[in-house]
Parts: sequence; C-alpha cells; structure tokens
Amino acid sequence: MSTNGTGRPITARRLARMRGTLLRRQPGLAVVMENVADAHNVSAMLRSCDAVGAADAHLVYTIEEPPEISKGVAASAQRWLDLRSHASIEDCYADLRKQGCAIYATTLTHDAHEFYELDLTKPSAFVFGNESRGVSDAAVVGADAAVYIPMMGMVESLNVSVACAVALYEALRQRQAAGMYEQLSWSDDEFDMRLRTWLEREGRDPEAADAPSGNDIPRPRNRYEYRGH
Repeated sequence: MSTNGTGRPITARRLARMRGTLLRRQPGLAVVMENVADAHNVSAMLRSCDAVGAADAHLVYTIEEPPEISKGVAASAQRWLDLRSHASIEDCYADLRKQGCAIYATTLTHDAHEFYELDLTKPSAFVFGNESRGVSDAAVVGADAAVYIPMMGMVESLNVSVACAVALYEALRQRQAAGMYEQLSWSDDEFDMRLRTWLEREGRDPEAADAPSGNDIPRPRNRYEYRGH
C-alpha cells in the first residue's frame, strides 16, 4: 500500500490499474451531449465513453436542465472522465477545435455521410442530440459533417445511448487496429496530473503517483472474459 497520511491508502494493484487505464486513454476522442434529457441515457453514454477510453464528455444544456447522473447505470464512469459544460454549442465547438477535433453531428439529413466512411483514428468528436428533437440546427451547421448510422429495419433511429455506443466502438475498432491503445497519448506532465486528479477523486493519497510504476501495468480486462485453463 502507498500513503503519506493525506488520503486513504491505495494498493499497488489498484494504482497499476489506474495507470494502465490512463495509458490507454484517447484524448482525441470525445462525445458531445446536446440537451440529452434522460438521466439513464446520459449515464449510459458516460459509461460507454469510459469503456472505449474517451477522455472527455461535453455537456451542452440550453433547453433542458442537466439531468442527475445515475451512479448505478454509469457505474461511476463520471469519476474517470473530464465533464465539460458549455453555455452554447458554439462554445463547445470552439473548445473541441482547439483540441484539433473533427466534429460529427449525428442526424438523418439528406446530405449526411454514412458513419462507417469516417477515419476515426484522427481526433474526432460525436454530437448527439435530444431524444425527441435530435441535434439542433446550430449543431449541424457548425459541425464538419453530418453523419448517420445505417439501419436496415423499419425503425429509423436508435436510442441515443445505443447510437453513442455504436459510434464509440467503431472508433475503438479503428484505433485498436492502428495500435493507438498501445502508446501513451499524454505528455508525462499531463499523465501525472491526471493520475493525481483520479487519486484525489477517490479520496486517495495523490503522492501515490510518485511510486515507481515498474512493469506491472495490467492489460485491458472485463469481468466476463473467458477464464479457461
């Protein structure tokens, strides 16, 4: 365990898992939620962001009130993401463009591009709108492109949290094939700052970040993976 008395101690295993997760984070992958009203949808979208290694989620609420995030549905994913709130979609887009992101508004317009045509190894941000109204006109006009997820059935749209997961996992597929999860995307200072922030959010001793990392960074995992002999 590691501590200097300023927070709860942390085990070497837990610290190594934090480091491994940060190493795989993708700062050039983001989601924008524009007036997404349902708390369960927002929570599920944040959970998908964390699952694929997206670093940021951007919240734009100009009509609805921001919903309370469900800890059960989000599985505390919000603790591991940077949640950025913006007063307008224009402010949000300005922030994303500072990060070099191409912005894709998800909508069924006549000139929208099929989602699978995109090169998502490049810095990318996906914009998802309100469950009833979709993305705003301003969100579409200001985006680099309008995109849609192809559907083969009678129903013409997916639940917004499902659409978010589909989009993010296509980004994961492309980035994994390109080896982007095997290389650090942060500077050393940024990595250290984010690790300390995570430790503080957990009420842990931030000085644990100074402990030698060794070669104990664990591989990605999920609890349902096959554990054969």
